[in-house]
Amino acid sequence: MSVIRSMAAPAAASSRAATAAMAVAIAFSAVFSCAPALAAAPASVPSPDDALRLKDLGKVQGWRENALIGQGLVTGLAGTGDGPSNRATRQALSNALSQFNLSVTPEQVQSRNVAAVMVTAQLPPFAKPGDTIDVTVTSIGDARSLVGGTLLLTPLKAPNGRIYALSQGPLAVGGYRYDANGNVVQKNHPTVGAIPGGATVETGLPAQAARATVTFVLNEPDYTTSSRMADAINARFGVTLAEPRDAGGVEIQIPEAYQARPVAFLAQIENVTVHPDRRARVVINERTGTVVAGGDVRISAVAVSHGELRVSVSAETSVSQPLVIGRPGGGVRTALVTNSRLDVGDNERAAYVTADNTVADLVQALTRMRIGTRDVISVLRAVKAAGALHADLIVQ
Repeated sequence: MSVIRSMAAPAAASSRAATAAMAVAIAFSAVFSCAPALAAAPASVPSPDDALRLKDLGKVQGWRENALIGQGLVTGLAGTGDGPSNRATRQALSNALSQFNLSVTPEQVQSRNVAAVMVTAQLPPFAKPGDTIDVTVTSIGDARSLVGGTLLLTPLKAPNGRIYALSQGPLAVGGYRYDANGNVVQKNHPTVGAIPGGATVETGLPAQAARATVTFVLNEPDYTTSSRMADAINARFGVTLAEPRDAGGVEIQIPEAYQARPVAFLAQIENVTVHPDRRARVVINERTGTVVAGGDVRISAVAVSHGELRVSVSAETSVSQPLVIGRPGGGVRTALVTNSRLDVGDNERAAYVTADNTVADLVQALTRMRIGTRDVISVLRAVKAAGALHADLIVQ
């Protein structure tokens, strides 16, 4: 049974410290009464509710998105585009007009209704010609806003230089910027926009040739989970088909009966359930004061003392008026007297945590002691430094 008890205050403590110690003892006794309900099952015995499908833990190697990029022009801006000093925008607009048999030199372009932009998109692994994908448009010049603009036809290329999609359409910008007479009003980033379904796939990715084996890649590499995956797959088909190669992948052999239809085999593979193992972690966000930890993260026996020493000095000035006014020159006169007072308050709280307790027990105990979230973070970092917290402490 988990035990958390308060340490007795020294006999020489003040009445205020004794009262605080009594409050701490009550808080910890309340935590002790509900500690059995907080205790979690050991990590080595997975709960049936923790079983997950393989498709939720990883993917088949080769399934990945591909980055596309292109450079284009956004037109229709209300005087918020690139300035005349932007030579790249003027050259791009001159080139675009030349395709319509219009001869306009870059020096003749003076419009601020056009902006040079970069267009990016992600090509899904199984995209087919005719599919639409979302694109993001960002300004690369000195445009002040892209609100109300329309992207001209822009080819999107992969790193190999091949065009895979064509993008075009009106921009959706989640912000604005207006300025007049030196006054500027801006919301979010008006120089970034998006076009949902703004690109049409022209060339799909080549289909992978049929293979005798596939590799299942884990989202979070772990040797225990990899071994459990292989055992679950072999138990599902009754033969040895899967072999864990390392912490990040399991190699699976496609049976001869499924060589002609590997999709049916992979559909069964991704629905095999397994109990994934997980590493003990405590995530701390010091900016927001958030602490997230698994309920079964263990803590060894440790003594925790949390308190602060408050020293306050107050001064009061009064006027000393003599009762008898003497003769002139007798040395009797009104005087200013300053009285100083020094107060020292030690609001110290201490606790002793025995073995087999969890982070949930400790955090709840500290909360009952009315310790702030940021102070809880300091306590957890100190417990980790003392070697009593058996988990990875991740500070964001």
